[in-house]
Amino acid sequence: MEIELQNKLPFWRRFLIYQNERFPFLGHGLLVASFSFSAIAYSRICRGAEGFVELSTYLVGIATTISLFFLVRVFDEFKDAEDDAIHRRHLPIPRGLISFKELAVLGGIAVLFQLLLNAIYFPKMLIMYFIVMGYLCLMGKEFFIATWLKKHQLWYVVSHMLIIPLIDIYASGLDWILNDVPAPKGLLFFFAVSFMNGLVLEVGRKIRIPEKEEFNTYSTLLGAAKATWLFLGVLVTTLVLSLCASWFAGYGVTGLLILIIFFIVCASPAFLFLKTPTHTYSKMIEYASALWTIAMYLTLGGVPMIKQLIAQ
Repeated sequence: MEIELQNKLPFWRRFLIYQNERFPFLGHGLLVASFSFSAIAYSRICRGAEGFVELSTYLVGIATTISLFFLVRVFDEFKDAEDDAIHRRHLPIPRGLISFKELAVLGGIAVLFQLLLNAIYFPKMLIMYFIVMGYLCLMGKEFFIATWLKKHQLWYVVSHMLIIPLIDIYASGLDWILNDVPAPKGLLFFFAVSFMNGLVLEVGRKIRIPEKEEFNTYSTLLGAAKATWLFLGVLVTTLVLSLCASWFAGYGVTGLLILIIFFIVCASPAFLFLKTPTHTYSKMIEYASALWTIAMYLTLGGVPMIKQLIAQ
């Protein structure tokens, strides 16, 4: 009965419920804002540029990146429609809260919004924007090899995670593209960290105990223990890449120690889950993956830039 009542609510109320479940704009907005700030800051630090970009540039940039990540969610809804209708009927689309037509309209509005913003404020970024959108469209069509990708989970995940460093290139380009300078070489480490952070989030949110299992989680595919070790392996890889990025930017011993401390904190729930697999610990792994991602971006770009701005 509650579902039927929700489905009859005005669109704006149904959309609020939808975004709360599938793309919380507040939580995701804070994450993407730190993501964009850090990408720009790391680029400027690596090339020795003073200060940060103009506030208007940053605000237009985060409006674009947040709406790009929202579009990734919209494309996923269409891409996963068949599986969701069979295995995840509790989600907003299968249960009838939002229709595909309404979602398509929202996606179209987001694209027009992005095009107008970039065309008005920095047309130079349109080429990179079209590259991101082109890749997103290929993702929506599963690169025209959907059957093969679903049989090869590793390549499926890798192909879909590549959208994150592509958006990262756009965000960092608000520094180097707009200033007509070559991209700093250190950004390769930052892009690699972004890619691995996507994997940390992807694996971290899909480790469950048997009573809470859903279709196509990593604990379903690999078993809870192997999925947890996979999470730890991805976390270690991200740590190594972030240490390289920190070293390249010249952050010194303090930066390295901060990264190691965050690693210990964020890895702890996984070890607790391995010892005692409970729903509480599985949720802690999910929260730790989000904490790790925010910590990486703030440590590699955000905090050093803020310190630099305060010192000026």
